Amino acid sequence: MAVDGFRIVPGYLDRAAQSAMREALQDVFARAPLYTPRMPNTGRPMSVRMSNCGPLGWVTDERGYRYQATHPETGEPWPAMPQALLDAWRALAGYDGAPESCLINFYGPDAKMGLHQDRDEQDFDAPVVSLSLGDTCLFRIGGTKRSDPTRSVRLASGDAVVLGGAARLAFHGVDRIMPGTSTLLPEGGRINLTVRRVTRP
Repeated sequence: MAVDGFRIVPGYLDRAAQSAMREALQDVFARAPLYTPRMPNTGRPMSVRMSNCGPLGWVTDERGYRYQATHPETGEPWPAMPQALLDAWRALAGYDGAPESCLINFYGPDAKMGLHQDRDEQDFDAPVVSLSLGDTCLFRIGGTKRSDPTRSVRLASGDAVVLGGAARLAFHGVDRIMPGTSTLLPEGGRINLTVRRVTRP
């Protein structure tokens, strides 16, 4: 089962680049700490912790899914994206507009992410670019309908994923984390960086 526009770039970040990204993220977390988001309506906590960088950050709480310019707990503006994220967008997106948001998800050993679409943005011509750091995960992707068949692939530290074209609105999620598969993060776990354009240029 292939989804048009779904692309994996194995080892896009080599070990040195992964380490540099990890260090850059420490500066981000110092200004925009990881927090536990909550689901709309139910208010149930998600199993991942989140932060953002860039002009806009994706948040979820009892009021719903949305982008906003400030951290929901500190009220401070999100920090700027590290240059390496801007470089990855330029290299992988094939899109003229600059990225406006990088959602940072931290997965502990038991965290997962249910099947969902990225559809809170205004411009679906812009792809979604994501980078994996840390432990390998089992990533699941389907089609544009929740009932479409899905397949699972492993994403290791340094791998990049592009969801563009028909795959831009493909359902996708994370089935599980494989603890101990990477030594990049001292505390273990996985960080996923999802870079997006939010508004129309």
